Amino acid sequence: MKFFLARQSLPGRRQALALALSLVLHGLALVAVQQHRAERLPPPVPAEDEVMVLEVAPVPAKPARPEPVARAPSLAAAPGLAVAPTPDREPAFMAAPPAPTAQEWALASTYKLKNSKRYRYTWGQQVRSMMGTAYEGVDQGLVRFRIEIAPDGRLTRLETLWSTSETAERLARQAVQAMPPLPPTPTGRPLIFEQTISFQPFDAGGPPIYKNDCLPDPPAFRNPFAWDGRSAPARADSAPQAALDPQEVEECLKSLPEDSIEAESAHDRRQLEQWGSGCLAR
Repeated sequence: MKFFLARQSLPGRRQALALALSLVLHGLALVAVQQHRAERLPPPVPAEDEVMVLEVAPVPAKPARPEPVARAPSLAAAPGLAVAPTPDREPAFMAAPPAPTAQEWALASTYKLKNSKRYRYTWGQQVRSMMGTAYEGVDQGLVRFRIEIAPDGRLTRLETLWSTSETAERLARQAVQAMPPLPPTPTGRPLIFEQTISFQPFDAGGPPIYKNDCLPDPPAFRNPFAWDGRSAPARADSAPQAALDPQEVEECLKSLPEDSIEAESAHDRRQLEQWGSGCLAR
């Protein structure tokens, strides 16, 4: 009986010993973890030892405004012409193009194609060259005239069709009145045309191209269903174009002036502005 009781109590002792050993090991592990954390943390700084340093940055001095650049005197610098510069920069400007030479006027007075195309361009270049420097601001703009020139080169009519700047119109009219005597018109008949003068610091126009001047003008649009309300209704068909003589076309092409790079660039820019307009996509 005693041997049986001894065998029954031995497992209980072992369990108690294992539990005690486990508690001791867990306690030692917890103490080691706490000690490791305490070693890694920096020592606390007493409140009386904390010092706060404030640095005051100096205020930068305001840079002096540069003196304005003197401008060349011209018609654009006449009394009453207001140029409104922005606070940060000087306004943009574009000097007037050079006036046509006597040789250019001589060539223009012999060019008969496309309603004396070269004469009309040279006339506009002469006017713009006398208007002076164009400055960015409220005075920049465009003006379009209807002009009539007598066969001997005298100006007989100058009508303003529209204008976006009173200053541009005034300077253009002053330039027209002060133009030197012009050569006779190429055809010997009165020359009637419309011309737009650009008085802007970013648009200088550009010479026209002449390589297509031997081709006939496209037929003007005519409404075939137009009716005056009194006569008998009839369909108006466009007149057929006459056939071109190959020999005449060849002789015409030989007489054309050579187009410059500036003329090609100006033509491409005008085509891009015309056909790249957002109004055409509506």
